[in-house]
Amino acid sequence: MTRIRSWGVGLGAAAALALLPSCATKKYVSGEVERSSAASEKHIAQVESQIEQTQSKVGQHEQRITELDKATQDALDRANQAGKLAQGKFNYSVVLSDDNARFPLNHHELSTEARNELDQFVDKLKTDDKNVYLEIQGHTDSTGPAEYNTRLGEERAEAVRLYLNQKGVALNRMATISYGETQPVDSNKTREGRAKNRRVVIIVLS
Repeated sequence: MTRIRSWGVGLGAAAALALLPSCATKKYVSGEVERSSAASEKHIAQVESQIEQTQSKVGQHEQRITELDKATQDALDRANQAGKLAQGKFNYSVVLSDDNARFPLNHHELSTEARNELDQFVDKLKTDDKNVYLEIQGHTDSTGPAEYNTRLGEERAEAVRLYLNQKGVALNRMATISYGETQPVDSNKTREGRAKNRRVVIIVLS
């Protein structure tokens, strides 16, 4: 009787020991699954964030293209009305902004960088058809009253026109217009965005 009881106790202990690794394995696997799931969710969130950022940049780029197309078409219409064009053809455009030519807040004077950009532009004109027509468009950020920004945009465009004339471009081949703050290419809520909005766009037509 003692042997049977002792043997039964041994079997119970062995069974308990056999169950321990199984329980530990299940807990380990469960923990690994949870960690893997958390890592996957984090990765998915990162990917979704990158997609949103990319879509935002694409949207800004498309908006800029649309605005440029409209500004270009407006320039063509004005040039045709003024009898300045034979065919009404858009060649290309040049943008002077804080990325390549500084326009400090509330100023229209041309920086050294802007003059260098314009010098390169004039060199290109000399190799192209000389009978081109230029519309020089002045733009600002939204800082200050709209009326003031319209005047500032005109002053920036005029500064470019006078400099190009000094370099040999005929005055009757150039016209200026100010859009002021009405055609931003970036947000006016950030310093970087405002810097991009302070710009002069030269539309080259023939």
